[in-house]
Amino acid sequence: MHRSPRNQALALAGLLHCTALVRQLAHQGRIAEAELACALRPLFQLEPDSVDAVYADAGCRHSALTVLKTQLGGSGSGRDMETTRYAATLMHLERKLARRDDLVAALRAGLEESARQLEHFPVTHDNIVARLADLYGRTVSTLRPRVMVQGEARFLEEPDTANRVRALLLAGMRSAVLWRQCGGSRLRLVLGRGRLMDAAAELDAA
Repeated sequence: MHRSPRNQALALAGLLHCTALVRQLAHQGRIAEAELACALRPLFQLEPDSVDAVYADAGCRHSALTVLKTQLGGSGSGRDMETTRYAATLMHLERKLARRDDLVAALRAGLEESARQLEHFPVTHDNIVARLADLYGRTVSTLRPRVMVQGEARFLEEPDTANRVRALLLAGMRSAVLWRQCGGSRLRLVLGRGRLMDAAAELDAA
């Protein structure tokens, strides 16, 4: 993948969108089906020609870029540290995952199997979400540290909500992989915030 601020902004936006939805589910118990679909679809882009191909839907891209601009835009009231913390943990876990060929192979096989179900079910169907949640549990969740999601116990203990949280974390990991492939790093995030914000603004205006 080309290492440009534009591609980095898209990948980071995808990651933050997923973790923002995790936070919303944990505290409110629900998210819009359209937002869930936006977050999960990139999981099934296994051999994309470009970052744009992963985040092809204009409406989904706008939702993700809105989260990115809120999270990177300073200390405004919309910025949320839980969303950032989940994203940072996934970035850290992604580096560990990249060194585990067995887990990467299991992820790919699981996603290919789930992709075949998309011929019969929408990406937000409970069967698809449950498979993705199980795949997360067998792969990413075996790494340490785990992503510790905070929220209302009455929501997090509900099986369908818990499955959605895990599926979204798996989708966030997909974007974390792209972030690294596009040259993203902790240092890039600290020193290149302005460039990422400019790239996000240009993308959202296109």
